[in-house]
Amino acid sequence: MTALGTSLGNGSIIRPVGFYIVGFRALPLVELYLIFLAAVYAATVLCNTFVIAVVCFEHRLHTPKYIAVANLAVVDLALSTSLIPGMLKTFLVKDNFITFNICLTQMFFCYAFLTMESLSITVLAYDRLIAICFPLHQHSINTITRMISIIMIMWAVDVGTHAFSISTMTSLSFCKSTDVYSYFCDFAPVFRLACNDYSLQWTCATTLSLVNLFGPLSFITLTYICILISVFRMQSIESRFKALSTCVEHLFLVAIFYVPFLTLFIIGLFLFGVNPDMRMLTLSLASCLPPLLNPVVYSLKTKEIRARAFVILQKIKVRSAV
Repeated sequence: MTALGTSLGNGSIIRPVGFYIVGFRALPLVELYLIFLAAVYAATVLCNTFVIAVVCFEHRLHTPKYIAVANLAVVDLALSTSLIPGMLKTFLVKDNFITFNICLTQMFFCYAFLTMESLSITVLAYDRLIAICFPLHQHSINTITRMISIIMIMWAVDVGTHAFSISTMTSLSFCKSTDVYSYFCDFAPVFRLACNDYSLQWTCATTLSLVNLFGPLSFITLTYICILISVFRMQSIESRFKALSTCVEHLFLVAIFYVPFLTLFIIGLFLFGVNPDMRMLTLSLASCLPPLLNPVVYSLKTKEIRARAFVILQKIKVRSAV
């Protein structure tokens, strides 16, 4: 396919009217996969909205830990919304054309929220570190003000870095194909379509990918090394088990988010190429499933949120009986 038209700016910059998203070419039963994603999206919105509402309206949950939990729920909701509705429009409704400006907008939000997902999981690791390694000073170190400050700094850095990286796309000329082989308006597949030098965009993509993947993961790894050292210094086996049991859900979040990305990175870098459709399937699942699993596995399993959920369900039951 070709663009519907082009516009000239800055003398030599050629911009297409838009792009065509042409992923999942050879994937069988792609419609069933998209219907599955639609159900995932509906459940994601329901679960995360509930977590946000409970944390907001339950004053006893206005603590550093639950501020981080609410932030993760907001990011989960935003990440799913930036990806899944667009995929349904592109591959289920078969409307795969996206204008140039909307392409850059989707690109910004998808990558910004994907990075915030990684950073939000890292913040929860920080919360576990303080709670287990510094139990006597937990409330003086990990205050509400400090947690809010950390989250605000993360958002500011995330928005700033991705605003810069996406803005570099406006310096590219697109005079060849406008077919983007991905499941959304993806950064690398788009800049590779340019007919002028895209070394700056390649540097941004490589640097941000490495920093956003291995930076938070390295911090989480160091966090759990410190936690294990503190746990094995405890005298009581019961205390050790209790401390480690509070980390199980968080470790599950880490695994479901990072393992697919790390697996594809290692396979693609050191071993062999991956089938493009299978790569897109894995990446789309790795981006769309954690926002659903996070509240189910982590947030809704905490006793405070479960207790509040039970109260709400009891009220609904009483009202329906009346």
